[in-house]
Amino acid sequence: MASFAVKVTRLALKCVSAVSPEMAGQLAFRLFSITPSRKPRSPKEKAALAAAEPVMARARPVTLSFAGGWITAKHFDAQPAGGAKSRVLLVHGWGSRSNYLAAMIDGLTAGGAEVVALDWPGHGASPGRTLTMPAAVRAIDAAWRQFGGFDAAVGHSFGGASLACAAGGVVDDVPSRVAGKMVLIGAPSEMTWLFKGFGRYLRLSAKAQAALEDMVMRLSGRKIEEFDAARIVGMLGTPVLVIHAEDDKEVSADHARRYAAAGGNIDLEWANGLGHRRIVSAPAVIARINAFLHASEAGQRRAA
Repeated sequence: MASFAVKVTRLALKCVSAVSPEMAGQLAFRLFSITPSRKPRSPKEKAALAAAEPVMARARPVTLSFAGGWITAKHFDAQPAGGAKSRVLLVHGWGSRSNYLAAMIDGLTAGGAEVVALDWPGHGASPGRTLTMPAAVRAIDAAWRQFGGFDAAVGHSFGGASLACAAGGVVDDVPSRVAGKMVLIGAPSEMTWLFKGFGRYLRLSAKAQAALEDMVMRLSGRKIEEFDAARIVGMLGTPVLVIHAEDDKEVSADHARRYAAAGGNIDLEWANGLGHRRIVSAPAVIARINAFLHASEAGQRRAA
């Protein structure tokens, strides 16, 4: 059953839509873009943040500026320092922060990677209370300009889809940013389903729904259908590892299957039993990512 606040919101949007469906769609987009509170929501999340502190203390904070705002990135040296095999861009999901990826950061740096972890706008140490996909693409571009590119990019959930969209150059004023390899963990394969689902949740009229989706065009210069992460990575040909759990309740496993069907450059690995959030901290998942990132290096050593 919908909460009282949701019922009031639906009624308000219905009333606005009767006068101006376009305004109702714009208001719905504002609601869609608001980020959750940064405060930990449970004792488990508080414990996770406390456990992350020793890893996060190794970071050097970096401010990244882009059109419309700025974010905080955290730069980690490979362990041991000075022996980096690769530079990896790491991005979290909606409602998360880089601190929740501490186990991943620790595992990647121990595997020989220099890691740059972003806090999206409205998340973690970055300012703001809203986040959109175009803003995420611009943030990725800012990281590229600051660090001169990445050998690999790893993203969880919304972060994985953002990496794919950044690689596809789907924001008109931002160049394509394609890492040498990509890892997408529990990531949605396209954006249309999110907007359609949100519209159904708010019971938007057809015209208000169209206005909601038109906001993507206004912010990026592209239609929402072009934010198709699976199609993009399939066309790029870049080696991609998709890791997903069939028991993921937030992003259906059908998205992983859609990625896998998009091109021969995409490998799908199931991490069943780990759901949507525990998957990023699982030792087996981190080991699989390290193996994928350094596969060519191992091959070169064997060939030598």
